[in-house]
Amino acid sequence: MTSEARAPWAVQPSSSRGRLHAEPGGDARSPFQRDRDRIIHTGAFRRLQYKTQVFVFHEGDYFRTRLTHSIEVAQIARAITRRLQLDEDLAEALALAHDLGHPPFGHAGEEALDSQMRPYGGFDHNAQSLKVVTLLEARYAAFDGLNLTWETLEGLAKHNGPVRRPAGYLADYSAGHSLDLGTHASAEAQVAALADDIAYNNHDLDDGIRARLFTIEEAAALPLIGDAYQEVRASYPNIARDRMITETVRRVINAMVQDVVAESARRIEAIAPRSADDIRAAAEPVVAFSAPMLEANLLIRDFLFHRMYRHWRVNRAMQKSKRASQMIFQLLHGGPQMLPQEWRDRAGEPGSAQAARVVCDYIAGMTDRYALEEHRRLTDPNIPG
Repeated sequence: MTSEARAPWAVQPSSSRGRLHAEPGGDARSPFQRDRDRIIHTGAFRRLQYKTQVFVFHEGDYFRTRLTHSIEVAQIARAITRRLQLDEDLAEALALAHDLGHPPFGHAGEEALDSQMRPYGGFDHNAQSLKVVTLLEARYAAFDGLNLTWETLEGLAKHNGPVRRPAGYLADYSAGHSLDLGTHASAEAQVAALADDIAYNNHDLDDGIRARLFTIEEAAALPLIGDAYQEVRASYPNIARDRMITETVRRVINAMVQDVVAESARRIEAIAPRSADDIRAAAEPVVAFSAPMLEANLLIRDFLFHRMYRHWRVNRAMQKSKRASQMIFQLLHGGPQMLPQEWRDRAGEPGSAQAARVVCDYIAGMTDRYALEEHRRLTDPNIPG
């Protein structure tokens, strides 16, 4: 997007607060385009291909992974930012990076690490995403991490809203490189957060139906989905079932996007911001669903919680995955000498807080497949270490 097309309240690339480590420009890309490109080339981004949302990787190649989810979030974020005259590249960078800190096995893996890390400050995937891009990705000679712009780091840290009581790595990092955690993030970061919600609910609907956890007719009992379903049936009475599902879901996504654009435009007009800092200082987020759409979204989430996330098939897989993650942590925390050398050198004494943090970082970076293989290597005497 050209500078002429950006609204005054958009983040302006020319006014970026820069990077922690100064770098020459060197090419025609904007700073946020460079951030996006660095994110795409990370090992952490590639590993998202084998980190699941709900289904473990071996349950089928069709279901979404963290990688496909991130790409869908980026597409929705770009569509919304274009309509609101925001910086598309910043929103895309945030969308592509927002799940870099997720451990294997979806929420089950996060719960497992959080329970093991509770004595050491717990585990949060948002803080872990910040840690990945500021420390753990060791690719450049002059610095650890990716040396992303302040605006991208800010968006990762607080895209879900102000962080009033930061803890752990988020607090430690911001103490040395302040991300103004007490304010809202930019409108671009807020768009990325809403795009995440839109993509998450809709692709879980799609995956849940195709996994036969529930039917499209059962989901159509919900108001928003029902409206889309009836529209498709009226327009295409003889449509094949697979196409019916796709057409219904795409209409739900479109309705949510249209709602976010309209409600956000209304909120922006109400506060009449003159800069991105006015967005940050606002009393409430400026990018949001309307009240009716928020209610519809919550109904979808509640439906998915009971019919998908708590389905017995999903529960079985998640419990096995959670136990595997916990056992890996316990074995390596008590025996860091079993870590690969580059991790062992940083782990310190067995059972220490330092060992816990290193083991947590090691596990969080695993794919589903690698974690299952590591569990077998650590627990099965017949498999070589």
